[in-house]
Amino acid sequence: MQPVTLTRYLVEEQRHGRISAELRQLISVVVRACTTISIAVGKGALGGVLGEAGTGNIQGEVQKKLDVISNDILLEANAWGGHLAACASEEMDHCQPVPAEYPKGDFLLLFDPLDGSSNIDVNVSVGTIFSVLRCPPQGVQDPRDEHFLQPGHAQVAAGYCIYGPQTMLVLTTGHGTHAFTLDREQGLFVLTQANMQIPAETAEFAVNMSNQRHWEPQMQAYVADLLAGRDGPRGKDFNMRWIASMVADVHRILTRGGIFMYPWDNKDPSKAGKLRLMYEANPMGLLVEQAGGLASTGRARILDIAPQGLHQRVPVFLGSRGEVQAAERYFQPADASLSASPGVPS
Repeated sequence: MQPVTLTRYLVEEQRHGRISAELRQLISVVVRACTTISIAVGKGALGGVLGEAGTGNIQGEVQKKLDVISNDILLEANAWGGHLAACASEEMDHCQPVPAEYPKGDFLLLFDPLDGSSNIDVNVSVGTIFSVLRCPPQGVQDPRDEHFLQPGHAQVAAGYCIYGPQTMLVLTTGHGTHAFTLDREQGLFVLTQANMQIPAETAEFAVNMSNQRHWEPQMQAYVADLLAGRDGPRGKDFNMRWIASMVADVHRILTRGGIFMYPWDNKDPSKAGKLRLMYEANPMGLLVEQAGGLASTGRARILDIAPQGLHQRVPVFLGSRGEVQAAERYFQPADASLSASPGVPS
């Protein structure tokens, strides 16, 4: 049987009326940019791309050289296609409208150009996360940050490319979650897993335990019960995995199940979480839900959050349906006095 390439898959999706020609073309442009990023990541020290760039982003984080390179690749690839009104990046303060001299389309693109970039210099898997929204009609000619502030369930496509032993694209256009592997010799992405499904139950969790002392009591209690194993209230042993690259951790969960958690903590009470709603939580949430899992803040569905800002942060619990629901039971209903305290998310 002939392998199904990404191009063939997208053409078939368009033929069945599930995506438009413009969305098909936009996804193709983004994936070509990711292929270019994959080459840059693969060269590593040979390409002089390791180390810090000597700059910081809007989040106050030190940028790696590959953060900047990846951001530029995605901006340049999407400037001329005629499919976008504007794009927004985790690395930039505000959205970037398509230059006036180029034709504009109806879509908005958000991306984290290189998730997990702290792992670049130690050769651990990193990736690119992207999300596509429709631009409101009144915003096409003059797109602004507020036009991006749509809930996650409004996404028309989301995906990530993971740059690891293989370069893989995981994509949804709202009709299942599908994995494509880059054939480096042919330069083509080939469908290698259709309709990914996350097992409903799991015995594996991913969390940064170094933040444990800063967690809310509900989170402390939940993880304590996981660690208690078969002798505790959960009645089974759990394994912990933590790569510190969201793309890599979520890819593992999409492949074999598990729960990924980055909860709110009081290390910096002014921030509602570490992960960004628009660039990380929403696209990953859609991918996980389309694969049968759940994505939650611990108290509410992530994809139902009405965004308040382009760089808004949220707590994240996503993965196997049964385990996300188990985690939510520690938060819902939250202790009334705790939820009323300043700085604690409700």
